[in-house]
Amino acid sequence: MDPLFDFTGKVALVTGGSRGLGYQMVKAFAARGADVIIASRKLENCEKVAEECRALGRKAVAIAAHVGRWAECDRLVEEAYAAFGHVDILVNNAGMSPRAPSHEVTEALFDAVVNLNFKGPFRLASQIGKRMYDHAEMHGVGCIINVTSSGSLMPLPQVVPYGSSKAALNAMSRSLAWEYAPHVRVNTLSPGAFRTDIVEAWPDKGQGPIAIPRGHAANPEEIVTAALYLASPASVNVTGSLVRCDGGQH
Repeated sequence: MDPLFDFTGKVALVTGGSRGLGYQMVKAFAARGADVIIASRKLENCEKVAEECRALGRKAVAIAAHVGRWAECDRLVEEAYAAFGHVDILVNNAGMSPRAPSHEVTEALFDAVVNLNFKGPFRLASQIGKRMYDHAEMHGVGCIINVTSSGSLMPLPQVVPYGSSKAALNAMSRSLAWEYAPHVRVNTLSPGAFRTDIVEAWPDKGQGPIAIPRGHAANPEEIVTAALYLASPASVNVTGSLVRCDGGQH
C-alpha cells in the first residue's frame, strides 16, 4: 500500500455513508486500512455497508442517526467514541438538495435543509473537533472534511436553501480550521454534478444551466481521490482550503 494513503489504525466517521458519495468514501477508507463508522437514518442500510467493510478485514460500526437533529448528533458522537475511543477522520457528507421555486419553499422544508446541511455538520465538527484537539498528543492530527457543493460557489435557481446552507458550510470550515489549529485540519470538498440516486432523480440529471467542461456528470467513485487526499497525513499543510471536484463546472 502506498504509505501516503495508508490509514491503518485510523477511524473514519462518514455521515450519509450508506449510499452515493458517502458510500464510496467509506469503502475507500476501509480498503486502505481504516476502521469505519457508517451513519445515516436507516440502520439496515448502514449495516449492509458495514458488512462490506468487515469483509475487507476492517472493524465497522453502523449507527442510525438523523444528523439534522442536535441531540442525535450528540448521541452519534457518544456512540462513535464508545465503539473506538477516538475518531481521526470526520466526513460531514449527509445532506439534502430538494429543488423548488423559492416562492414555494415552506418553512418546514427550509428548516429541514438548513438543519441537515449546516446545523448538524456544525455540531459534529465542533464536538469531534474539540476531542481531536484535546487528544492530538495521543492520536495525532485530526481531519474534518465538510462536503459542500458547486452550488455553494455559484448562484443557481430553485435550490436557494441548499446552496446557501452549503455556502455556510464553506465559511464554517475556514473558521474551524483556525479555531482548532494546529491539531485539527478542516477542509471543504466541493463536488459538482455526480450520478448519485438523488441527482439522477432530477429532470436534468443535475446538469441544469451549468457548463461542465468535462461534458458530463461524474460517477460516484470519482470522488474518492479528492477525499483521500484531504484525509491523508501527506496533506499536512492543507487546512482551511476548498477543493473542487466538479469537472471544471462553472
